[in-house]
Amino acid sequence: MPMTMHHRRGFLQQSGLGLGGLALQCMLHQERARAEFHHRPLAKSIIWCFMEGGPSHLDLVDPKPLLNRLAGQPLPSSFQEPITAMGEKGAPLLAAPRKWKQYGESGLWAASDWMPHIAEHMDDIAVIRSCWTNGINHSGGVCQMNTCINVAGRPSLGAWVNYGLGTANDNLPSFVVMCDNSGRPVNGPRNWGSGFMPASHQGVRIEGSQEEPIANLHAPKEVSRRRTQVKLELLGAFNEAYASEYPQQSELEARIRSYELAFRMQAQAPEAVDLSQETSRTQSLYGLDRKETEAFGRNCLLARRLVERGVRFVQLYSGTGSKWDSHSAIESNHSRLCRSMDRPVAGLLQDLKERGLLEETLVVWGGEFGRTPMSEKGDGRDHNPTGFSIWMAGGGVRGGQTIGATDELGLYAVEDKMHVHDIHASILHLLGIDNMRLTFDHRGRIERPTINEGRFNRKLITG
Repeated sequence: MPMTMHHRRGFLQQSGLGLGGLALQCMLHQERARAEFHHRPLAKSIIWCFMEGGPSHLDLVDPKPLLNRLAGQPLPSSFQEPITAMGEKGAPLLAAPRKWKQYGESGLWAASDWMPHIAEHMDDIAVIRSCWTNGINHSGGVCQMNTCINVAGRPSLGAWVNYGLGTANDNLPSFVVMCDNSGRPVNGPRNWGSGFMPASHQGVRIEGSQEEPIANLHAPKEVSRRRTQVKLELLGAFNEAYASEYPQQSELEARIRSYELAFRMQAQAPEAVDLSQETSRTQSLYGLDRKETEAFGRNCLLARRLVERGVRFVQLYSGTGSKWDSHSAIESNHSRLCRSMDRPVAGLLQDLKERGLLEETLVVWGGEFGRTPMSEKGDGRDHNPTGFSIWMAGGGVRGGQTIGATDELGLYAVEDKMHVHDIHASILHLLGIDNMRLTFDHRGRIERPTINEGRFNRKLITG
C-alpha cells in the first residue's frame, strides 16, 4: 500500500539518514512503480534544442526557389495576407540568399550553408516542414511549444514526462533545463514549470554554460557529512510541522525533495558535470575550443553526459531572450546564432551515434515559430506561426526524410500539417506514452498532456 504524505514524512523524520538515504529510496521506488509504458518505447530520453525567438525555416531547412524569384514584389494575391505580430502590411517578399545542396545517401535538400555541420547528419534527421501553432508572439509561442497551450498555467512537456515515467537515476534530476549565456528566456521558469501538478515535477535549471554548472553543489570542506545529516534532520522536523498545518501546498513538497536531491547530488552530480573527464577530441567535437561555440557546446556535451546517466528530459535554450527574433538584420543575426549552435548540435548527434546512444535518445531542434517570407524593416522577417519547421533525430525516428510541406513561399503549412499538439503527442509516443492515456486528476477534472488533442505522426518512424 502506498505511503500517505503523513506516513512518509514520519518515516523520513525518524530515519537515521535524515531526509536522504534509505527513506528517499523507498519514496522514489514507489514513484517509479506508477510509471507505465502504454506501448514499447523507442526512446529513453529527450534532448530538446530550443531556438528561442523563431529561426527562419526559409533560410535553414525549407528552401523556396519561388521566394527568390519574386523577391521585392508584394505577396501574390492568391495568398491570404496573414496577421503579423508587428502589424506590417503590404511589405515586399524578402529573398533567402542561401546556398543549398543535397546531403547524405538520402540526398535531402534540407540544410542551408548556415548549418554545414548539421547538414552532414541529414541521413539521421527527419525534417518536419508543416508545423503550425496558435502563439503569434514570443510569450504565447514559447508557452505553447512547452505546454501545448499559449497561456500560462499548464505543465510543461518535461513535467509530464517526469510525472509519467519517474526518474531513472535517484541521484540526478529527471528533468533538466540549461540556458545559454545570453540572458533569461521569455516566460522564465514557467517554461519548465509543473502547472497544476505537484511542483516536484518541474524542471531543474543548471548553468551548463558556466564553469560551475550547479551552484553550491560542493559542501564546505569544514562541514562533515554527519553534520549535514543532522542539519537535514532538523530541517525535516521544521518542514513536517509546517506541512501538517498546510498539507495542500505542493511547493513545500518540492522544496523538501530538492533538499533531498541536493544531498544525493553532492555524491554523483560533480562527476556528471565534470567536462574535464572528456577527451580533447570530444571537447573539440562540441566546439569547446572556439569562443563562438563554447557556451552552447558545453550545454550540448552536458546534455549527453546527463542522458547517459539516466536523465530523461534535457532542454537546451539557444538565443535565450528571443535572440533568434530577426525583425531586422536577419543576415547578421542568424549567421551569428547559427555559428554558435551548428557545430555543437552536430557534435551532439555524432557523439550520441558513436556511443550507441542516438537510437535511444530523441533529439528535437526548433523554435516557437518560423519567419515570414515577407520582409520587415527591409532586411528582417516577422513571426510566422502558420507554417514553420522543426526536426527530430534518433529515438526511433527514421532519418533522411522530410515530412509535410509549406506552400511555395513558405507562409502556410499545407501538407500533412502538424500542430504543437501533434508534436507533443509524437514525442510522447516515442517515449512509450499514449497522450490520451496519460492523465492527471486536477480538482475532479481529468487532464491530459495535449489537452485531448494531438496524434502521433507515424511517418516519423515509417517514412
